[in-house]
Amino acid sequence: MAWEYSDKTKQLFMDAVQGKPGTHLGEIENADGVGEHGSIVCGDALKFTFRVRRAENPLDDVITEAKYLTFGCTSAIAASEALCALIEGKGLTPIQALRIRNQDIVDYLEGLPQQKIHCSVMGAEALEAAVVDWAAKRGVDLAAAGVKLSGEKADEDGRIVCKCFAITEPYLRRKIRELHLRTVDDVTAALKAGGMCGACRYAPGGIQDILNDIWPDACATCPSGGSCPASAAPAAPAEPSPFQIAKKIESALETDVRPALRRDGGDLELVDIKAWKVYVSLKGHCATCPGASHTLQLLVERTLKDAVDSRIEVIPV
Repeated sequence: MAWEYSDKTKQLFMDAVQGKPGTHLGEIENADGVGEHGSIVCGDALKFTFRVRRAENPLDDVITEAKYLTFGCTSAIAASEALCALIEGKGLTPIQALRIRNQDIVDYLEGLPQQKIHCSVMGAEALEAAVVDWAAKRGVDLAAAGVKLSGEKADEDGRIVCKCFAITEPYLRRKIRELHLRTVDDVTAALKAGGMCGACRYAPGGIQDILNDIWPDACATCPSGGSCPASAAPAAPAEPSPFQIAKKIESALETDVRPALRRDGGDLELVDIKAWKVYVSLKGHCATCPGASHTLQLLVERTLKDAVDSRIEVIPV
């Protein structure tokens, strides 16, 4: 599936994977705060690190540098860039940085596809983990400072709703309200809950019941008339033809990849397409660049995965 990204999102992604000055892809050594979120197993993982300018009172520490490492896609990289830019640009303390919401990141990117909102969530959660790490190192009592972490139970009932991703009811309720999620598909796209076995989507006390409780008027305007059958799975989209796949690949290379390579004196030749395997040859400066394999993986392949299909594999020739 192809995603419609804003020009700003695409530019942040391209600048980051090419290591342009001012970008934040990487890791800070001996960082003051280190946090991780996600899992390589489910396809998304992010490590967030930051350095502070220390003050006599730790609460006055200011974040001066932030970096991230991620196994995520275009939106994960762009959202992480946005988070770092928001923190550094405003000269925030670690506690002040926690006030950055998912919507702030989405707004900075000038929008994200609904199915990619979870990428902004991933960065915010990794930031929170890094702030917890900083607080432990600096002897800061976050609770005494008025900080309530998202991982804490919102009430006594912290039951797990989505067992596949260990997502609790308090977390779902908070994120549904914060991100204005209205349907089960919205929740799965943004938070991944219900995205594996699907058992929690319409089960008693599951995602749909939580949505009905938070948005009680939604059923009145629902096209299904308030009926949410768990068995009525949407029909799978038709598989594109080899010709359609090839045209999409050619368009993505021409629009999103080659301009970025040409700015650095390089280029790319599309040699062949066999099913989901795309054979390419780097040209110009890119052909002899020590980071050629990095460029193929982070720029060419990830762009094609996002713009065309996640099954694409780029092979150098």
